[in-house]
Amino acid sequence: MKSKDEYEQLGKVILDCAFEVHKEIGPGHFESVYEECLVMELRARGIHVENQVFLPVYYKGIKLDKFFKMDVLVENMIALELKSSNGLFPIDEFQLVSYMKLANIKLGYLINFNEILLKNGLRRKYNNYYFPDENQKMNK
Repeated sequence: MKSKDEYEQLGKVILDCAFEVHKEIGPGHFESVYEECLVMELRARGIHVENQVFLPVYYKGIKLDKFFKMDVLVENMIALELKSSNGLFPIDEFQLVSYMKLANIKLGYLINFNEILLKNGLRRKYNNYYFPDENQKMNK
């Protein structure tokens, strides 16, 4: 099991890469463009990244003939849901948390690149099963 510090360090690299992409190309592009650029940035730093990761869906223990696709999985530890939209909505956060639960991922970032200031498009989410103290802080 990875330590909280390892998650924090990797999270900083992810955010640094996201800011680099945003600085280079700015808002106004398709989500797929940001995804490809972010994956390139992360890989250039030696980070293992998978994109468009298929997640099976189960209902009452039965695997359905349906699946979700997580935008980016970093080091098999952190889920990234990327957006290029006019703001973030609660459904975007629910989507990320659902992916995290399906993949048993502890930490995730929702990143909306369609912002003048990228910091306004960032959300950090915890799978409630993990880091319960952090969830309490985030909800206050």
